[in-house]
Amino acid sequence: MPDDFELLDRWRSGDRTAGNELFERHFGAVYRFFRNKAADAIDDLTQRTFLACAEHQSAFRQEASFRTYLFAIARNELRAHIRRLHRGVDVDPQTQSIMDLVVSMRQRLTDAEDHRRLLFGLCQLPLDYQIALELHYWEGLTVEEIARVLDVPLGTAKSRLRRGRDRLARNVADLGDDAPIPEVTLANLDRWSSEIRAKLDAESQAP
Repeated sequence: MPDDFELLDRWRSGDRTAGNELFERHFGAVYRFFRNKAADAIDDLTQRTFLACAEHQSAFRQEASFRTYLFAIARNELRAHIRRLHRGVDVDPQTQSIMDLVVSMRQRLTDAEDHRRLLFGLCQLPLDYQIALELHYWEGLTVEEIARVLDVPLGTAKSRLRRGRDRLARNVADLGDDAPIPEVTLANLDRWSSEIRAKLDAESQAP
């Protein structure tokens, strides 16, 4: 079976079948990336991300895994999307959250209360903190890979994961209203993330 690099090379040479296979392999991951950040434009952004893989050959670095390269492109496409929404205003992913930038996210809830609070809490984080946590818990990326996606040193990526978890716990607690809130621990964060990923996988496969 050809690996991702081989499929990418063949696609760039005009092999549409290779491009379709690459799309099938990684569609779910790209869908999840945009689902909690730009659901209203998910189809367009997913297409833009895969097309950019085929077109931006000079930007590809062989020392990075294909998924790292793919998520780095997805992050760039997300920032470009937000700039289009705000008429060219740049995005500071270290301070601004998706909740600050995309008003429609305030309406994105899930049925399960714990899931709703977790997704809402993620959307209140600075964008790069949200991306780091989702790539770690939903996609299983290593800290080294996350550092490549965010284009930051390894120590910075570690710090954003740690601070992101701390801020997420505070965000979830602040969403408590009158209902008791389970503490955000590594154990239930793993469980909630797994459950949410399963839900997003089901959405991405729905006709």
